[in-house]
Amino acid sequence: MYRLAAIIYALVGPTLAGVLMIAALVSGFDTLQPILVAAAVGFLGGLPLAWAIAARLSRDPRG
Repeated sequence: MYRLAAIIYALVGPTLAGVLMIAALVSGFDTLQPILVAAAVGFLGGLPLAWAIAARLSRDPRG
């Protein structure tokens, strides 16, 4: 499951970071620090999200 979570994280992490960075920019936070914080939160928040998606995908559908 680690390999599946790593593959999913490669997609989820940057996507979540990009969404949060755009949300920060649209909200008017256009300096470096809020953009970096949004990117860091996105990359770190992508870890448990990728793990949860991988666990759900690897679960046995019969049980």
